[in-house]
Amino acid sequence: MVTAELVKELRERTGAGMMECKRALVATHGDTDAAAEQLRMQGLAKADKKASRIAAEGTLVIERKGLRAVMVEVNCETDFVAKQDDFVKFARAIAGAALSQRVTDVAELLARPSAAGGTLEDARKALIARIGENISVRRIAAVEAPTALGAYLHGSRIGCLIALKGGTDELGRDIAMHAAAMNPEYVSAAEVPADITAREREIFAEQVKSEQKPPDILARIVEGKLRKRLAEITLLGQPFVKDDKLTVEKLLKGAGAEVTRLVRFEVGAGIEKKQGDFVAEVIATVKAAH
Repeated sequence: MVTAELVKELRERTGAGMMECKRALVATHGDTDAAAEQLRMQGLAKADKKASRIAAEGTLVIERKGLRAVMVEVNCETDFVAKQDDFVKFARAIAGAALSQRVTDVAELLARPSAAGGTLEDARKALIARIGENISVRRIAAVEAPTALGAYLHGSRIGCLIALKGGTDELGRDIAMHAAAMNPEYVSAAEVPADITAREREIFAEQVKSEQKPPDILARIVEGKLRKRLAEITLLGQPFVKDDKLTVEKLLKGAGAEVTRLVRFEVGAGIEKKQGDFVAEVIATVKAAH
């Protein structure tokens, strides 16, 4: 006989819905172990079916210990799920495991044990079965700083980690906040790939070639435009967001510090989102039900 107590026990054990637990217990004649295994297998099947669905929403989590920090991006399909406690708890578990086990390879980390039993991959698939959306661990970055570490999260969608040689954590956080807002592509002009610099120079040369000026003057104009462009896309060249009369480079020099590493994540960046007609989807679903 399937009692309410058995259903409650199985629900707490697996996290599955009440009716799913009841059906599993009925099918297994009240055997909770067999029912739990059945639900686990159903969960794996659901997870496999949802694996191809685009997960471009989600959350970022930063965990740190001393001068070492990790940032992870965990994705789901909707902003609604991104705010759910179970989803956020899973993302924090991923970040905590990445920090404590010093693993940044996603596949390797997911194969590691979960505090709740099984592996982190088992936990991911169980969460998919419970929530009903595709969930993926997209990327993990680890930063270890020589002197000071800056970490900043803007809400849960944009995050930055800054490693400093010299300076303080407070300075690092200010620069991480700046990078979150201004999205520099590189730390310094020296890091910009040569092909990108050459392409920008060609663009500016094309822009000024119709001007009636000597070649050496035009060359200087082109180099001036190039320097300005490189300043726009590099952290050190940008005006500091808290004081635009000061570049980040001058701010760092004044503090006797330099940036040794910058990592910036933005949830869903680079993922092609499916553009759907929500009303049409609802109508189609209703029609299919009749």
